[in-house]
Amino acid sequence: MTASFCYAIEVAGIALPDSLHAGKTELILNGAGVRTKFFLKLYACGLYLKQKSREPEKIIASDETMAVRLHMISSMITADKMESTLREGFERSTKGNTAPIKPQIEQYIAVFKAGVKSDDIYDLMYMPGKGVEVYKNGEYVTIIEGLPFKQALFGIWLSGDPVQESLKKEMLGI
Repeated sequence: MTASFCYAIEVAGIALPDSLHAGKTELILNGAGVRTKFFLKLYACGLYLKQKSREPEKIIASDETMAVRLHMISSMITADKMESTLREGFERSTKGNTAPIKPQIEQYIAVFKAGVKSDDIYDLMYMPGKGVEVYKNGEYVTIIEGLPFKQALFGIWLSGDPVQESLKKEMLGI
């Protein structure tokens, strides 16, 4: 996983690269925005695809290489807050049907239990046939297997009930 040195967009003071490499695949920045809650800027978020798309259902369903970059902004984010936010996001994304991917959700949440701080960068790279590779600050952390998990994860931001509607639109480049 590598990022280009050319930056395409600045979100809430965070420069996001215009492309990422996932394995041998170059992904381009589809759109980016900032996750806010109670007027706090929590993280900048970029969606990276092989080619730009404004179709959230197709992006979620797709079994193609893609990525989301989370760049933490707020020092108010803790492991406990991240866990509760993620659980809510997966509930919304799956319409309450988290049981089929419960082990994967727990594996993903464990990534953040190691600690979250301002300026941490998480790259969530979906690799077909493998799963979601998780990197923290450029270092490989784990892989979470399965297309259903990827669909639920990307659904946190892109589903019909996203964590934040304005962020969904920004990630779609709308």
